[in-house]
Amino acid sequence: MGTSIGHKLGLGSLALVTVALASAPARAEVSAETAFVFNTFSFLVSGFLVMWMAAGFAMLEAGLVRTKNTATICLKNIALYAIAGILYYIIGYNLMYVDVGSYYGSFSFLYNTSDAELALINADEATPELIAAVVDNGYSVMSDWFFQMVFVATAASIVSGTLAERIKFWPFMIFVVILTGFLYPIQGSWTWGGGWLSEAGFSDFAGSTIVHSVGGWAALTGAIILGPRKGKFGPGGAVHPMPGANLPLATLGTLILWLGWFGFNGGSQLALGSALDAAAIAIVYVNTNLAACAGVVVAMILTQILYKKIDLTMALNGAIAGLVSITAGPDLQNHFLALIVGGIGGALVVFAVPLIDKLKVDDVVGAISAHLVAGIWGTLAVGIFGGGSLVAQITGIIAIGVFMIVTSAIVWLVMKYTIGLRVDEEAEEMGLDKAELGMEAYPEFGHGSQSL
Repeated sequence: MGTSIGHKLGLGSLALVTVALASAPARAEVSAETAFVFNTFSFLVSGFLVMWMAAGFAMLEAGLVRTKNTATICLKNIALYAIAGILYYIIGYNLMYVDVGSYYGSFSFLYNTSDAELALINADEATPELIAAVVDNGYSVMSDWFFQMVFVATAASIVSGTLAERIKFWPFMIFVVILTGFLYPIQGSWTWGGGWLSEAGFSDFAGSTIVHSVGGWAALTGAIILGPRKGKFGPGGAVHPMPGANLPLATLGTLILWLGWFGFNGGSQLALGSALDAAAIAIVYVNTNLAACAGVVVAMILTQILYKKIDLTMALNGAIAGLVSITAGPDLQNHFLALIVGGIGGALVVFAVPLIDKLKVDDVVGAISAHLVAGIWGTLAVGIFGGGSLVAQITGIIAIGVFMIVTSAIVWLVMKYTIGLRVDEEAEEMGLDKAELGMEAYPEFGHGSQSL
């Protein structure tokens, strides 16, 4: 497939190159402008990979809900991405990153391109002074905004899957406004914005807790307040399975998420302007992949042992749990540890999903197990394998957990007792597609063949 450098250059030319390299300075650095270009490029490419995870969540959730709720869950996923983008632009980014004190940033509105970049773009001539004023920042400011914005949309996606099939559309969207504009940015500022958790030594490379557990806590709180789907739980602790309608679609969604996660974790190096950054990103990619692989394999083996059958949905959540688990510390230099971290994440999902059911919490897609439980584990793993402080990691988990439980509960309860959270029994029985959207995702089903 490839051609060796010796064949490309010829042996004589290769010898000259070897001599030249041997006599070159031990350290070569790119220019500041080149580093600026590569750093910005990394943010943008990683950002659109993470944006593609919105499609992954939509397909995963569409595959795991029943047919009568498919269009609604698709609408929720594209709508929450749109709302997250607008709210993070209006106020979220400023709360998370601008003038951060110990607990939150600026309550100012709108985040726009820097004056230096606008001056360069609008200048008749790109003078060295104008270029220097831009490249001194290290990257384009809006490339960083874009990369950070797609993360907040991921946190909101976690909530939609758990609460599917019985929550009203507009109350859910109101929660997304508050989550993406305020709750997520405030707790994110504590670490990534340089706030009090960062000063305490808490470490979360790409967001096992800051993104995934945050979504998981909001989902868990909402599921408890909202209640289970009608018929999900019976007397005497009985759990009635409600299988998803389209497992091929759920599998596709998982693989899309897996792909997007390379941008999620790799882009969190936050730079690609040096050999050090490039080498570090390669390590992150490999660890991310290995952890997901281990999550799948462990979930398959455990379901075979426990249930005498291999469970596809558990394998899918095993992949996601492996990815979530490694997200807090994907920079492990011993790649075998990534297998351990991801494998434990896959095992935790297999045990957590039935435990959540026994507690009579109805999580339609298993997001609480895959994102909250695995997120907690991945954050702890940094203190165990990654050289971080276990005390600091526990502090961060508890602080963010308490913050999200309290604030989410307030928002859910206010809506429950004012506008209402849940559709009525008739709408739930009919399906939210017909009840709230007036359409069906698969209108041909049950109506016989249609002639052209």
